[in-house]
Amino acid sequence: MKEELKNIWPEIEWIKDNELKEKVYKCWEYAIDNSVLTIEDLEIIPFSLLIDNCSISFMNHKRTAVQLSVEIAKIMQNNFNDDVNIDMDFLIAGAILIDVGKLLEYEKVDGKLTTSKEGKLLRHPFSGVSIADRFDLPVEVQHIIAYHSKEGDLGKRTIESIIVHHADFVSFEPFKDSACLKL
Repeated sequence: MKEELKNIWPEIEWIKDNELKEKVYKCWEYAIDNSVLTIEDLEIIPFSLLIDNCSISFMNHKRTAVQLSVEIAKIMQNNFNDDVNIDMDFLIAGAILIDVGKLLEYEKVDGKLTTSKEGKLLRHPFSGVSIADRFDLPVEVQHIIAYHSKEGDLGKRTIESIIVHHADFVSFEPFKDSACLKL
């Protein structure tokens, strides 16, 4: 499965720390093994069940959020120099894993993808942290997963988590409502 993951997630290879990289692969392998979804489904399913007629795939959204995170971090490092300290491996690993828990939120009913009972009771930031903890990912990466969504709005985010949070929403908000301003 690792080779298949490399094909849909080339960004995992951007992680320089080999131990961290392997743990990220293991998280995705676990999530797919415990999901009703196949690795092929990730390229086809909509990135959100909250958006009617969503044409953006799960992987398109995910990879965009990771790429945006990295570019934002690079710009910040270039402009702010030593005034910011961004751990790029934590940022990339966290951005790649923020929605890994979503794979446990789905079920198929009459061939249609819906949110499972588990998904209604335990949203993906929580199940994602659980998966990351299972594979002993650093708490800094777990923090990004936990705080990337609205559940993290009441807490204090690390710089990596702030970047990933905003990159995720930049690649979500324009699609969430058909009333989005189009000129």
